[in-house]
Amino acid sequence: MILLIVVFALAACQEDNNKIPVYAWESGPGKQIDKELLKEFKDLKKKGIDGLMYNGGQEKATYERVGAIAKKANLEFHAWIPTLIQSKEGLLDTSLYGVNGLGQSAWTHPAYVPYYKFLCPNHEEVYTFLEDLYGKIADIPDVDGVHLDYIRFPDIILARGLWDKYGLVMDREYPQFDYCYCDKCVSDFEEQTGINILEVEDPSQVEEWKQFRYDLITNLVNRLADMVHSKYKTITAAVFPGPNSIAKKIVRQEWDKWNIDAFYPMNYNDFYLEDTEWIGEVCKEAVEATKGKTPIYSGLFICPDPVAKAGEQDPENHGLIPAEIPDAIEESVSNGATGICLFTPSRMTKEGWKEFKKAIYRPQEEKTELQ
Repeated sequence: MILLIVVFALAACQEDNNKIPVYAWESGPGKQIDKELLKEFKDLKKKGIDGLMYNGGQEKATYERVGAIAKKANLEFHAWIPTLIQSKEGLLDTSLYGVNGLGQSAWTHPAYVPYYKFLCPNHEEVYTFLEDLYGKIADIPDVDGVHLDYIRFPDIILARGLWDKYGLVMDREYPQFDYCYCDKCVSDFEEQTGINILEVEDPSQVEEWKQFRYDLITNLVNRLADMVHSKYKTITAAVFPGPNSIAKKIVRQEWDKWNIDAFYPMNYNDFYLEDTEWIGEVCKEAVEATKGKTPIYSGLFICPDPVAKAGEQDPENHGLIPAEIPDAIEESVSNGATGICLFTPSRMTKEGWKEFKKAIYRPQEEKTELQ
């Protein structure tokens, strides 16, 4: 990995050396004019946000425009663009999409929701598409880096808090959610191991098959990392918690082997029916897995309507209420996270911002003079 001159985590702390680095996932710009964007970004900076992981689609012009505005607001600007989910009609040949254990294409039979149209990472055409997509965005001067998302296989097992929403009991790996069994993956795996995975009664018990899928994702990420680093930009990724406890098991992400500049684990505790203490546990795991060499930014899922949370059936409308935000931040940084990332600022309430502001400043160590 190319050593970048400045680690953006340090740059974020120049103004307040006792402030925790804070990033935020944000989407737009929609119909916002430049003046509105600048006002929004300046407000986020004032509230304590240091940088944006910004999802503005795939058009280079959008990132040129919004990136310049972010710089006026003194914010870091990273292009947040989905990687293996590509659901736009005609964008790629449908033969490049993953195939599940029943032989169904993710293009025609996406798992769980209609947009879950995942590409297979084992095709050179997929890498070429992504190289062009991220490369042209990385060339923009006001873009500090690219931020990968959906850089994984579909969830072979959903987070426990989502089972009821989708009417599922996911007590094991089921073939309709298991990817990828396309002809190339099957033949490449057999050539590598001598195992025809289509003849195996229970593929979930074949460790080599799991490792094969981990490696497909890892190899794709590391190739993209080499390309982005050659442009002297950073490359980061939103990942599932772990990696060992969750990410590897449910989305095939062995992300501690990725040569990228920072990890943003989505430590969405409500999805796993866990409390804020769990956030600390998975942060500690992440730091240990990466041997403390790569910054970890703990992704925190914010509740948009704290008053209604108790009666809300959809877990994707749950999240941290204001009183939990300080605990979530403290659990993250005290267990080794470099900082945090909010999903999303638009979900924050006035009370949430108040609690957040108090929590992002670390007590400075008392200095005593030698006698």
